[in-house]
Formats: sequence, C-alpha cells, structure tokens
Amino acid sequence: MDFLWTPWRYQYITKPEEKGVCIFCAAAGSADDERTLVVHRGKHSFAMLNRYPYTAGHLMVVPFDHVSSLEALSAETLAELMMLARDAEHYLRAVYHPEGLNIGMNLGKCAGAGIADHVHLHVLPRWTGDTNFMTVIGETRMVPEELDATWRKLREAWGS
Repeated sequence: MDFLWTPWRYQYITKPEEKGVCIFCAAAGSADDERTLVVHRGKHSFAMLNRYPYTAGHLMVVPFDHVSSLEALSAETLAELMMLARDAEHYLRAVYHPEGLNIGMNLGKCAGAGIADHVHLHVLPRWTGDTNFMTVIGETRMVPEELDATWRKLREAWGS
C-alpha cells in the first residue's frame, strides 16, 4: 500500500469546533491580512483564501455582516459581493490561467456550508483533470502551491 502524507490537512480534520468564533468575522476584524489570508477588502465585503483549498487559488468572497442568508444582506452589500466575485474571476484568470471556474454558495449546513452562520461565496479556478482518483477514492486533494505564495500572487494582482 502506498501512502501520501498530507500533514497540512491534519490541523483541519482534528481541530475541535469552536463555538462563538467566526473565522470570517475574525479575518474582517484583523489588521494582519497575510495571517488571515485576506487578499482584498472592499467597503461591505472582502476576498480571502480558503485555508483548506480544493484547488490553488480557492477564494471566498465574504460580507463583513455576519448573516446566514442572502436576504439578510443590504442591496449595496449584495452588489459589492458580486463585483468582488467578478474581480476574483478576473484575477484568478490573470494569475492562474484556469480552463474554467466554479463560483457558488452553500446556504445552510445541510447544503454543505462548512460555516453556515456567515454567508460566503466560493470562487475556484479549475483545470481539466484536477479531480482525479486522489479526490474520489483517496479523499485527498493535491494542491501544488503553498498558501503564502498564493496570497502574495493574488494580493499583488489585486493591488491591495
């Protein structure tokens, strides 16, 4: 049997769920964008890297407001959320040259939201063959770039 070691995932799968701590609110309130992986801040929302990405460049666009549904957001926040998603698409295409992108939301825990109490939009660059037997059978993802390198590339592209 072959083994593929993914020690960066161990922190995620063994971390106890912290009640009352929202990673999005913590990132929004932090001045250390590199530590919290925030690549750009707008007036009502921000873009940050997913700490446990499905692909290199996996971004999340997040409103500053801690709400669990789109209907709870103001029109201005919704508009900026979509504008930042558009910008994320632009910068991911410029930096990573993906063949496609997945953009989507999971509203509610049963819909797949890992953080159900704070709505957020995922923007993932995709390439032909980036899902393979490792993901399907081994339940392991191969991400070829460290997060700090991804953060620097996208932060620079965004001009933040």
